[in-house]
Amino acid sequence: MRFSEPKPLTAAQQFLLLKKNPLSAGDGILGSGCFEWRFRATPTPLSRIYEARLGFAPDRSPRVYIENPDLVLLAGGKKLPHVYEQSPTRLCLYLPRTYEWQPWMRLDQTIVPWTSLWLFYFEDWLSEGEWRGGGEHPEPHDVERRVSRSRLQRRHPLRERIE
Repeated sequence: MRFSEPKPLTAAQQFLLLKKNPLSAGDGILGSGCFEWRFRATPTPLSRIYEARLGFAPDRSPRVYIENPDLVLLAGGKKLPHVYEQSPTRLCLYLPRTYEWQPWMRLDQTIVPWTSLWLFYFEDWLSEGEWRGGGEHPEPHDVERRVSRSRLQRRHPLRERIE
């Protein structure tokens, strides 16, 4: 008997799960097969509150941006570690080619808590000057999943904002 992988969760399912979980409390915009979700994250009770934006489309890796406060400004001119983009600051939460995150996994139980963990290590980096969050930072071409041409051709205005 052969077992198959669980089916990927749809954007609507992920959106509803984010909405129902108090850990990912926030609000968002659900489009046709994609969404944006805004939430607040605080890595420790003594930490500042960070405003994050999660962009999701089923044919891409989830993307998390910190919108406020400005992490580049907090870093005082130092280059931010473990990010895909400095500004807007797009977090590197996992290495896509290792399949740490899969489309059947819940964003509210993976990406959202991983965002808080990343912020914990960011605050540690601010005070200590060393990134102790581990991981390996991939090159930009390693980031995206393979996408079929037919899926790339179907565009939605919200999807373009997520990208």
